[in-house]
Amino acid sequence: MSENQTQSVREFTASLSQFQPHAPYRILVVDDDESLRQLNSEVLKQSGYEVDVADDGDCAWELLQLHNYDLVITDQRMPRVSGIELLRKLRAARMEVPVIMATGTSPQAEFTRQPWLQPAAVLLKPYTISELLVVVRNVLYAAECPREQINALLTWRDHAFPVSLRM
Repeated sequence: MSENQTQSVREFTASLSQFQPHAPYRILVVDDDESLRQLNSEVLKQSGYEVDVADDGDCAWELLQLHNYDLVITDQRMPRVSGIELLRKLRAARMEVPVIMATGTSPQAEFTRQPWLQPAAVLLKPYTISELLVVVRNVLYAAECPREQINALLTWRDHAFPVSLRM
């Protein structure tokens, strides 16, 4: 690694430590599995986030019309309105809220056919609490991070930086 590259990595790492989220972030958790929905909600609340919950994409859409959210975490497969359908509605309405798609199977084929549906991150089930918290933090950071820092991050993606920040 050249001296300039090393310096860029140091500056980027220092900027990560300066990241102070606005207080507090508001997150919408959408899942038809009540136990998982409640667990995610409690973990996020204990981590300092404000959390609302919805049991499917239809209920989530109603909440999204009433409140501003910094992040949506949604299951992919749900009755009535799926996570993919919710993502379509968000994109069609030009709502800029980042979305983390939680799924048991990779929806990559769907995103390849319709790249505009690509969520901020995909969280494969089963996932740990620490995985959830790291992905949430990374996505929220990416949403607030200046574009120059995101570009630096993408440049250094092979140096152990989180995949979930790719845009």
